[in-house]
Amino acid sequence: MLNVGIDIGGTKIAGGVVADDGRILEHLRVPTPADTGALARAVADMVAELAGRHDVHAVGVAAAGYIDAARSVMLHSPNIAWHDEPLRAEFEALIGRPVTLENDANAAGWGEFRFGAGRESTDMVMVTLGTGVGGAVVNNGQLLIGANGSAAELGHVRFLRGGRPCGCGQNGCLEQYASGRALQRELADVAEDPEIGTAVAAHRNKKGNVPSRELALLLADEDPGALEAVRRVATALGEACGAFQAVLDPDLFVIGGGVAELGEALLEPARRAYDTALPGFGQRPTARFVTASLGNDAGLVGVADLAGMRSR
Repeated sequence: MLNVGIDIGGTKIAGGVVADDGRILEHLRVPTPADTGALARAVADMVAELAGRHDVHAVGVAAAGYIDAARSVMLHSPNIAWHDEPLRAEFEALIGRPVTLENDANAAGWGEFRFGAGRESTDMVMVTLGTGVGGAVVNNGQLLIGANGSAAELGHVRFLRGGRPCGCGQNGCLEQYASGRALQRELADVAEDPEIGTAVAAHRNKKGNVPSRELALLLADEDPGALEAVRRVATALGEACGAFQAVLDPDLFVIGGGVAELGEALLEPARRAYDTALPGFGQRPTARFVTASLGNDAGLVGVADLAGMRSR
């Protein structure tokens, strides 16, 4: 059985035909139109093109934002002008077949659970470290949605009372301390330290950021400034995961997003911080930490699989 998965991002729409085993048989990508009407038509055109070459059973669409519990209405999206938008009905009218709608972080987490780094897990938490912090929770093999459809917004758990202002309107959210943006903030801070920041300062670009490739080289050379900046972000991640463990008790944390490409340079200090933050450490089972394996295709694969399951 083949399903189509569509992952709507702020700059691009990715679509693909996905087999039951998670393999992508065909992949398409187009820029995301600024106009919401043009965006919906672009999704419909992508589905029509893929369905014209494959025997498609179901269609799933993933997008960032708060979706109601019925997975029908996009209540709010941070990147696209959707507010109380009956998105599923709009897509179904244009596509001409049933559509499964899901939050993009949930879709990515489900993709990793079914076919990626979490495929041998029963209870998994995925934390996605990109520009912000996304999350997904799988409990006893089921995706956690919540009473109002907005569960697993892990990036907006308050990490520090009275902390840095967040785009969500609160202060001290985890994504202000454990995201790609937070990492660049820590690198900028380290660059001002004459004892450990000289190499970091030398690798900053005109925008004041350290490109990921340059950061990887600094870490490979065990540069103390780069290691310190990553340690700060990893510590925030690990401490938060200790709290998530107390509430959700997963057997696995899957860390995804661009920051996760740092691999063990991120995970090793995150595990140490998790150990110190975990209630009852040493007297209870702990979770493993791994990096995600599906990359940017996780959301596409996950929402296609959810569409297939929900259409049976």
